Amino acid sequence: MQTDAKVVPLGKPGAEGAAVGRLPLPLMQVRDLAVQGLRVRIASLFDKADDSLFELADKAGSNAEQNAFFEAMRDLRLKRKGIERSFLQSLFDGFARLNKVEIGRPAKVEAVAMDSLSLVQNDELEESVAVDTMVSKVMGRDGSGVSHLTTRLNTLVSKKLDDKNNPLGPQRLCESFLEACQSLGVEIKVKLIILKLFEKHVLGDIAELYAEANQALIKAGVLPELKSQLPRPQRPAAPQRPVLREDEISDDAADDTDWLDNGAVAAEQGHAFAALQSLMSQVRGLAFPQRSAARQDAVPVSSRDLTRLLSFMQQRHQQFSGDGNELREQLDGLLVKASAKSGKARSVGQVDDDAINLVSMLFDFILDDRNLSDSLKALIGRLQIPMIKVAVIDKSFFSRGGHPARRLLNEIASAALGWSGKEDSERDALYQKIEVIVQRLLKDFDDDPAIYNELLADFLNFVGDEKRRSELLEQRTRDAEEGRARSQVAREKVEELLNMRLVGRSMPELVLEFLKEAWSKVLLLAYLKHGIESEQLKQSLDTMEQLIWSVQPDLGADERRRLVSVVPNLLKALREGLEEASYDPFATSEFFTKLEVLHMQLFTQHKRALEKRAEVEPLVSVDQQQAASEGDQLLDVPLLQDELCSEFLAAEAVETLSPAASAVAVEVESPVMVEVVEEIVLASPQEREPLAAEELLPDDDASLAQVDALHVGAWVELNEDEEHKLRCKLAAVIKPTGKYVFVNRTGMKVLEKTRIGLAVEFRRGSIRVLNDNLLFDRALESVIGNLRRLKDQA
Repeated sequence: MQTDAKVVPLGKPGAEGAAVGRLPLPLMQVRDLAVQGLRVRIASLFDKADDSLFELADKAGSNAEQNAFFEAMRDLRLKRKGIERSFLQSLFDGFARLNKVEIGRPAKVEAVAMDSLSLVQNDELEESVAVDTMVSKVMGRDGSGVSHLTTRLNTLVSKKLDDKNNPLGPQRLCESFLEACQSLGVEIKVKLIILKLFEKHVLGDIAELYAEANQALIKAGVLPELKSQLPRPQRPAAPQRPVLREDEISDDAADDTDWLDNGAVAAEQGHAFAALQSLMSQVRGLAFPQRSAARQDAVPVSSRDLTRLLSFMQQRHQQFSGDGNELREQLDGLLVKASAKSGKARSVGQVDDDAINLVSMLFDFILDDRNLSDSLKALIGRLQIPMIKVAVIDKSFFSRGGHPARRLLNEIASAALGWSGKEDSERDALYQKIEVIVQRLLKDFDDDPAIYNELLADFLNFVGDEKRRSELLEQRTRDAEEGRARSQVAREKVEELLNMRLVGRSMPELVLEFLKEAWSKVLLLAYLKHGIESEQLKQSLDTMEQLIWSVQPDLGADERRRLVSVVPNLLKALREGLEEASYDPFATSEFFTKLEVLHMQLFTQHKRALEKRAEVEPLVSVDQQQAASEGDQLLDVPLLQDELCSEFLAAEAVETLSPAASAVAVEVESPVMVEVVEEIVLASPQEREPLAAEELLPDDDASLAQVDALHVGAWVELNEDEEHKLRCKLAAVIKPTGKYVFVNRTGMKVLEKTRIGLAVEFRRGSIRVLNDNLLFDRALESVIGNLRRLKDQA
């Protein structure tokens, strides 16, 4: 059996002066054992991920959410092998670095910089919190197994190890998997689900892997004397306490010192709140001065007792306006009463005090937010005490984007974005629904945050129903506008085609009116159905040209001969085109009768001209007769051919005419010809308002850039006058016409603007884009920014 690794790196040490040593055989055995076990576990993860994501997609509340899960399934299938390979390679690299000695370089200590705290890294923050949670669970279950493995590895390698940089420790395993998943193009919600699957299928039974690794090292003689420690006994769960009555405040709030465990609370509050608390500590005297009532000998009340005090305030003051100073004054008053009755000075602990101050600052931002109407601000402001209670109970409220209380606040704000306040609150379903949620929280929320899950699910169902109805109407509005735009473009194109072929030409007035009123609809339909280059449109234009040609009074003999065969097909093509365009059948019948008369008038006019010419001069000259009598061949006589042809055409035409048309043709004089001198303008199905003259703006104008930055779905607020404001959403940008169509929150069209028109509104300051980002996240970002500015001023 081999005793050590035979593959030795031949390259020179790196720039850092690092040297890579060979791995001892026991370490190689542990590595191979771990790789084999983790390969099976990671494969199980991906096998189950497909089913889990499919179930979530099936239960999704919206099409967008469902599509996100389906896209995640597809992305995982495509990148599964790469993720597995990267994860296992990271494990190999971790073991390879165990004997890599860094010479002359001190350990790098990463300090937490408060200026780096930003919502831009909110996704990374959620990932970090998820990883910390998983690591804590593993260390809580099998911390001794990890510690023993770390201790044994330290006897085999030259590099000092701890539980965090142990290549098989939960911290490194989570980080390696997270790094391997960086190629996934999924949103944070889906990534957190995948991390949850990693926790279940890889870390769920990781204790077996640690036991096997320790046993392998024991067999190799590495610290066999190391014994496992007994797990620490868990602290018994605290009994639930009823909501305080006013006469019980001082007794219950003052005497429950056994609940006080601020150190445990601080350890569990998460990185985000800890970072915020550190930032707040630097500006505590500026942003929120220490309260004079808080004596230095005051004993902080526990978080549970503080929650009970807040519940008493919540029940007693359900019409609380949301003023942070008013809330602190009431809370201080309750603490003073509790202190006086118990004889012990009581105060709010620093951790809970920071949570209260932070929520108060968040609500200060919310109540000043211009994106919410005043009536809705009043409703949301009453949620301040319930939100403070959530923050006191669960500090992850500040870091978890998917926290149900945080999501409920965001969903309410998003749904209310299009609510302008002009609606009748008593009849508006959205306002009533939000009011019911607020009342339910104020009445029923004590210390169990599960109520937020229930209310969130109920509100999402309500919003989903409203959204489906509005989207249906919005789609109809969009389809109607796009259809109207296509018709307008087609009408303009048909006008162009008609003007190209008719302007400057003469024709009977009957034909000109027919082309403008009736045949233009046939051309319009052909353009809309088949396009400008279609054979159908070309045939319709050819039919129009044949019609114009057939009514010209100066047709030559050959042309009149051809007309006999052309007219039947021409009439058929005209009739079929009008029927396809659903033109009025009575108007169609009347036109064909008049067209018959028109053709007869032209034939009759020509026949009379021939008769007059025959009276003046013989059809065959004397010289021609003499030549014929002498036996010479009769010369070609165009005049005679013209006469015979014309008489034939006239006779044939008279026979085909109806008796009424024949009578009219005999009585009516020759048709009046008109010349088309003005361009044809086709009538629109509905009256169009004349376009007002628009301002000319340079291409680099800032207001035009604002318009171009608008995206479909963006909400805007337009000042109609000093008292009225219109809130609407951009539903569509109609490219053929350049129109921007806006709808209200029910999906009905309320506004239509051109690009220049919108730019002018932006220049005047009469329109502004509403911020549709998540309300809680915007508020937290604003609070962080204010705290940083105060810190810089300090």
